[in-house]
Amino acid sequence: MGFFSIPGAAAGFFLSAWFTMVFWGMVAPDLGIATIGYPKAMLVTIAVWLVIAPLAAAIAKSEAKKPWFFWRRWD
Repeated sequence: MGFFSIPGAAAGFFLSAWFTMVFWGMVAPDLGIATIGYPKAMLVTIAVWLVIAPLAAAIAKSEAKKPWFFWRRWD
């Protein structure tokens, strides 16, 4: 963790929210749902991050316990 990790995460969050807004705007007319603005996209992004972050941490923790040769079979 370097000095720029928190500002980098903040920039990643705002960029993710912008991508969410843009892609939602592209897909919404095809699905017949309303488009969303940037504040709603930020809410969707933080909700997704709150769900994905613990899952990613749990997967990373479980992968760290396995040896590097775990996937190999020596049959």
